[in-house]
Amino acid sequence: MQRIGFLSFGHWGPGQGSQTRTAAEALHQAIDLAVAAEELGVDGAFFRVHHFARQQASPFPLLSAIAARTSRIEIGAGVIDMRYENPLYMAEEAAAADLISGGRLQLGISRGSPEPARQGAAAFGYRPEPGESDADMARRHTALFRKAITGAGVAEADPRYAGGATGLLPVQPQSPGLAERIWWGAGSRKTAVWAAEMGMNLMSSTLLTEDTGVPFHELQAEQIQLFRDAWAAAGHHHAPRVSVSRSILPIVDAEDSRYFAGSALRDGRDQVGIIDGLTARFGKSYVGAPDALAEELAADTAVQAADTLLLTVPNQLGVGFNTKLLGTVARYVAPALGWKAART
Repeated sequence: MQRIGFLSFGHWGPGQGSQTRTAAEALHQAIDLAVAAEELGVDGAFFRVHHFARQQASPFPLLSAIAARTSRIEIGAGVIDMRYENPLYMAEEAAAADLISGGRLQLGISRGSPEPARQGAAAFGYRPEPGESDADMARRHTALFRKAITGAGVAEADPRYAGGATGLLPVQPQSPGLAERIWWGAGSRKTAVWAAEMGMNLMSSTLLTEDTGVPFHELQAEQIQLFRDAWAAAGHHHAPRVSVSRSILPIVDAEDSRYFAGSALRDGRDQVGIIDGLTARFGKSYVGAPDALAEELAADTAVQAADTLLLTVPNQLGVGFNTKLLGTVARYVAPALGWKAART
């Protein structure tokens, strides 16, 4: 394990016990948690993007603010729903955030997940072309976005206002190296292979939209191996990265016990359900004493196969609680997986 980071879903609302009751609190606490994580030696601060919900929705202002307050930690999204995105505007925003961060942006993108809004992307002005599916549209947007961040020309120059230039103009600004730091959130083995063929890193989550009957971590490890094999076959010139997400909740004091000791999360089993009409397997949560968690995670074949582990944090419990959680994992759990804390 080379890197650990946190993944926040950015929930906010007035629920009982919530320390994050407003959107403003969610944003400011996200920045503060990223700063605290960097001080602990944690490697990444990632945020889920979800529209029409009380969660983080527009990642680039948040990521830019974190970039301005930190100097080392990677910043990113896990993941941006490309059905909703204007690819060229997103290319400008991503490059600007990356330049502010000094090249620390790790951008997870995908087709997106089930959402509260019916045809939400259409409300943003984006509809599949004739014969396209939502997934096709997301991949079309992705292709144009990735083309734009390489500096390729995407709009015809008007010599009257472009200093006499002709041909195709690229979007500005450009941030060299960003194109190699795009990750695809793959929910199946097939999409992981496609991501490898396209030259994108693999971001695999706590569920897969398929089920072969084997434990989740074994299915995910198979997905990772297929990704690596496809990457090698494609002949890309740079090494890929792979992340997995896990809910890891160490119990070290009375506060942790109050939240998690009696939780159904502790049953230690995968779950199988239906998402978008597809059978999906969900990975289990890891809840317990730090030494027991380290032993369990050492037997998680997907965690062992990945280079980056993202901890899904209960952000509504506040910055203090989540800083304690990250500190416990960084001190007592992650080192048993071979991880070493970064130094600011």
